[in-house]
Amino acid sequence: MAVEVGAQAPDFALRTQHGEQVTLSEFRGERNVVLLFYPFAFTGVCTGELRALRDELPKFVNDDVQLLAVSNDSPFSLRVFAEQEGLEFPLLSDFWPHGEVSRAYGVFDGEKGCAVRGTFVIDKEGVVRWTVVNGLPDARDLNDYVKALAEL
Repeated sequence: MAVEVGAQAPDFALRTQHGEQVTLSEFRGERNVVLLFYPFAFTGVCTGELRALRDELPKFVNDDVQLLAVSNDSPFSLRVFAEQEGLEFPLLSDFWPHGEVSRAYGVFDGEKGCAVRGTFVIDKEGVVRWTVVNGLPDARDLNDYVKALAEL
């Protein structure tokens, strides 16, 4: 079951595609966070979703908001994926322990071995204010994130 609106977002420490550690708590009191889980790099729907975010990046990475995209890929795969697609926001690796953060947020599909499409808008106090969870084949609408951020 996914983390619900109104709940404190579970903190985590994950590595980016460049090997830098990122924690959710480092944004507390500073920025709202759009935490986006996606199944795998280099796949059709995931690539499309991340390209759409790339193309609207100022809405999701600015003085008030930080986008963090999480998959169960290795950081090495994420680095190549980011370079290939021109993704200049943190791609976080929930590779090992496999799916630990995805499980904490209730979006890990143990049968498939990857996260489903879960998005959590987290306010500056670390509280989940909006969420959507879609199945593997179902892309999300980034305009929903924009609306949720506007309501914070």
